[in-house]
Amino acid sequence: MKNSSAPAIANDPSVSARAADGASPAFSPLYQQIKILMTRSLQAGEWRPAEAIPSEMELAARFKVSQGTVRKAVDELAAENLLVRRQGKGTFVATHAEQKVQYRFLRLQPDNGEPGGARRHFIDCRRLRCPADVARALGLKPGDAVVNVRRVLSFADLPVVFDDIWLPGLLFKGLTAERLTDYRGPMYGLFESEFGVHMIRAEEKIRAVAADSATAPLLGVDVGFPLLSVERLSLTYDDKPVELRRGLYNTSGYHYRNALS
Repeated sequence: MKNSSAPAIANDPSVSARAADGASPAFSPLYQQIKILMTRSLQAGEWRPAEAIPSEMELAARFKVSQGTVRKAVDELAAENLLVRRQGKGTFVATHAEQKVQYRFLRLQPDNGEPGGARRHFIDCRRLRCPADVARALGLKPGDAVVNVRRVLSFADLPVVFDDIWLPGLLFKGLTAERLTDYRGPMYGLFESEFGVHMIRAEEKIRAVAADSATAPLLGVDVGFPLLSVERLSLTYDDKPVELRRGLYNTSGYHYRNALS
């Protein structure tokens, strides 16, 4: 499928010309240049979350390269969770709305058994002037408009996670507690479908803290109870920060699991 909003550079007959135009250094491998061009199409919204992208044959014809070169580019995008291959169906733009990936940024696992679905309780959703520390993290100016969302995630009817979430106000106009509550899918799925913001990757800072008088009641623990603090900065294309999330986790019966390679 093609879209008039697709970058004109993607249709140039010469990959070398595209590289010279700033898509990628001319000395980079050809598949890397194709990967950059495909990422540009994703960023421009030519291929939307959950939609199928053109076949490898179609992409090879479009970029005037071999199918093998396209395949290597797609392999890397799939490894980075930007695309998802489905046997016998094709390749699709990754989305947080899919059941198997909707919690891929939440690495909390129960000590026993399989992780179950989370029940969400939104405390509030407010538009505020951006505090200085949040502005630094999100690349905003102090005083810019931001949306602050606070919620509690419960598993097996027990509160486990308190999230304090900060979002750029310009990107999330119209976001309210009612819209968050009424949306049945994951929050990042709502961000994709209604605000066009796709979380690509995240960086986290983790430390141990003690529950204070404000958060202890929300998680049903005593003041001073040990909690895991997870500060997550989520980024979209071009490593643009679009969410600062400060979570406090009660790890009684849970652990934080991550795979390293």
